[in-house]
Amino acid sequence: MRLGVQDGRAVLVRDDRAADVAATGLPGDPAVLLERWPELRERADGLPDDVFDLPIDHGAWQAPVPNPRQVFAVALNYPPHAAEAGFEPPADPLVFTKFPTCLTGPRTTVTLPEGPGGPTGVKVDWEAELVVVIGRRAHRVPEDRAWEHVAGFMVGQDLSERVTQSRGTPAQFSLGKSFPGFGPTGPVLVTPDELADPDDLEITCLLNGEVVQHDRTGSMIFPVPDLIARISAVVPLLPGDLIFTGTPAGVGNRRTPPRYLGAGDELVTRVQGIGELRQRFRSKGAPTAARPGWR
Repeated sequence: MRLGVQDGRAVLVRDDRAADVAATGLPGDPAVLLERWPELRERADGLPDDVFDLPIDHGAWQAPVPNPRQVFAVALNYPPHAAEAGFEPPADPLVFTKFPTCLTGPRTTVTLPEGPGGPTGVKVDWEAELVVVIGRRAHRVPEDRAWEHVAGFMVGQDLSERVTQSRGTPAQFSLGKSFPGFGPTGPVLVTPDELADPDDLEITCLLNGEVVQHDRTGSMIFPVPDLIARISAVVPLLPGDLIFTGTPAGVGNRRTPPRYLGAGDELVTRVQGIGELRQRFRSKGAPTAARPGWR
């Protein structure tokens, strides 16, 4: 099953058409749907093809989970990324948070923040990620039962302002990763059964057409079931909660010389079988790009 939010309403996607969730008899609020996830799955499976009568407008997609209660993120979860950052692979997941107000949909224009010295005082970086959406409350869940609590996956970008992130001791990870627009997600929520192997998906990030990150989620140090087991051992996971599962090697601040996002750049993030995000960047006060160019 594929669930998206188009022009403010939740829709089910089948091939190149969509159906209003109202056809299932359930409300269209994504938060309510995730609380009733098993019921939605059962009703959606029985929908006839003729209710999928809405055209898909890729420029109208919004965040599939717009208001999660908790957003977790994992650092250094790919061995090459840990190595490029100068660290040994961690023995336990390094968990932080992105505040929910940073979340946006899959095709957006992000206004670059300004530091004390203006635009030159910030260093905005990219981090392509697979995002897990929780579909059933999980507390102290063993690893072999973790998949039962997964609603599905989205593509995510953990955009990071490195100056704010690195400021102070300890560093301000969550603040540096939570500026407005710094959490693109989507384009739709895809259930694991839609994927040939949900444990091993190709993940790619392109900057202005150049591949800057490429790996497979099977390379993760802590796979999805392990992350759910370890996080839920401490914090109850609630329907609609998100887990950004970590980024592969190739981030900008570990390049020689370092490379950061600037006005006019375009970032494309893809995960196999799920879809792509597309972000453009502008300076504060610059006009936002028109939507028709986002096909």
